[in-house]
Amino acid sequence: MSDARSRLPQESGRLFLTDGGIETVLIFQDGIALPEFAAFVLLESEEGRASLRRYFRRYLELAAGTPGAGFVLESPTWRAGVPWGAKLGFDAAAMSRINRNAIALMHELQAEYASRIASPVVVSGCVGPRGDGYVAGAPMTYADAERVHRPQVEALAAAGADMITAVTMTTSAEAVGVARAAARAGRPSAISFTVETDGRLPSGETLRAAIDAVDADAAEAGREAPAYFMLNCAHPSHFAHVVAELGERRARLRGLRANASRLSHAELDTATELDPGNPRELGADYARLKASWPSLRILGGCCGTDHRHVAAMAAALIEPRELASGCRVHGAMRVEPFGRRAAR
Repeated sequence: MSDARSRLPQESGRLFLTDGGIETVLIFQDGIALPEFAAFVLLESEEGRASLRRYFRRYLELAAGTPGAGFVLESPTWRAGVPWGAKLGFDAAAMSRINRNAIALMHELQAEYASRIASPVVVSGCVGPRGDGYVAGAPMTYADAERVHRPQVEALAAAGADMITAVTMTTSAEAVGVARAAARAGRPSAISFTVETDGRLPSGETLRAAIDAVDADAAEAGREAPAYFMLNCAHPSHFAHVVAELGERRARLRGLRANASRLSHAELDTATELDPGNPRELGADYARLKASWPSLRILGGCCGTDHRHVAAMAAALIEPRELASGCRVHGAMRVEPFGRRAAR
């Protein structure tokens, strides 16, 4: 194991929490309009930055009340690549500044909670797909994918992100491009794939083939492979059977940010209301997965999930004394009704 990989606290075997579906929480719960689903626009105003602080503090308070748990602060930059920035009128220089400012905000929160959270707080620079997170889109070569993502990765790394996490990757080629850019920038990376209801990536690739493609590219170049892989933006019922069939590759899969909704990507894309599922049921799903997936260490949510879902995961897997949501977990867990608010 290289120095770059070994310095990630998540590699210690401890459990780490992370946040839920930031965009859906900001839109449906906080009533904030996000053009193109881009949370990074909030970094451009003090009011917006205050909204982001409030959002992340819900999860950091949860981690502070969870014995032994660390936390991965994932920057609000899933849509902050240069192609998405251009759609919103931001040039490359502006996007570099925005990505650096995102990491500065994460460092601010990291410092605020470092003494209150038992395990380390890791700052991760979040990179999203070039296109839609539900559709594979036009094919890219490895070189094209690296070229597309390198400006954002370099900005995140230059700002001091501890690692780079590629989230909602729909193809192995795009994942390779981010992994290459992260290695070139001197940062360890994690790759999070999304899958359809059949357990395959939107590209049609199997999860096994996608993991192998990313690792093989690193091995052929003699370059640092991603520290680990993750899954996000799918319900456990969509991929539990695939994880069970991974064999020895399952050890490379160490994080999960699932949807609480059982809807497919196509159904979610056309839904007019948010489907938050049931936090307690999702926590139980995570516990069942963990029983046969011992390498699962990073716990968070995706579309439709909030701090209550992550609290349920913590209750099911870590058994904290008291969660910041105000629920004691050595008995029945109280789950507040989900408040829906339409985006402006």
